[in-house]
Amino acid sequence: MKSYNLIGYLLIALTALGGALFAPDGWGPWLGFAFSFGYLLLIWFFGGLYLTDIIHMGIAHKTLDYQPVFMKLVVLLWNTAGIYINPTTWVNRHRHHHAFSDHSGDPNKLDEDGFWRTMYLCIFPYPCRSNLARDPIFQSWPFRLVSNPYFAVFSQFASYGILWWLVRDWKYALMLWCAVRVFALWINMIQNYWTHDRRFGRRLYDDPGDNAVNLDEWLPVTASFSASLQNNHHHFPHFMRTSHDSQQYDLGLLTVRVMNRMGLVKASSTGAQMPKGIPLTEIGL
Repeated sequence: MKSYNLIGYLLIALTALGGALFAPDGWGPWLGFAFSFGYLLLIWFFGGLYLTDIIHMGIAHKTLDYQPVFMKLVVLLWNTAGIYINPTTWVNRHRHHHAFSDHSGDPNKLDEDGFWRTMYLCIFPYPCRSNLARDPIFQSWPFRLVSNPYFAVFSQFASYGILWWLVRDWKYALMLWCAVRVFALWINMIQNYWTHDRRFGRRLYDDPGDNAVNLDEWLPVTASFSASLQNNHHHFPHFMRTSHDSQQYDLGLLTVRVMNRMGLVKASSTGAQMPKGIPLTEIGL
């Protein structure tokens, strides 16, 4: 089993086990186990919806056009009750990442950065050279609110407070609050480290000067909402899907397809342009 899969499954198991061991009085280990696993699934799903589907593909690459009210509502709810991620600085870093991938100017990781250095950069990234996040959406009040550093502090207390209110046990709530953030860090490492080291995964496109690879196993694709297909994505960053074969598992596309049928999103003019040379007959919405 690959190291990233082993770590991922281990973190899931430890979160569920922690739920059984720290279960509130009167719950019993099985209810504690079930709630912790369910909370992890909830945070994972809405985190993928927020970051991968909306912020990444919807704003950073403009491959998807979301209903503005839906997009702003998700941004507000996630950054209040979930794991805080500043949408403005994240988009700015991601655009720098694509412009300078694995080289000087990439805030996420340089070619020579190893595992521990990259993990440090997940929390304290290299500074960006300029401001590439000047989209009008960032001037809307929900985005200005959640991008404020004071809101970032408020979010830590709000997310823990909501979890404590649900379980009414501070130790259990703290264990879960910390566990889902460690799991989120692992997903971040999938995208910043393992998919940017040529020792792991496969390269469908041999783009010079770019280390991106595809991790196409079930766990990394599911956990990252298909962002683990980095080689595909780096080769065609403005295409609305990261899978380049109709037989390739793509959870991110499946979630976007459901939202499309609900009338919440559609492919943008650039996102709907089919790149040449990939074995697809339609974009898949």
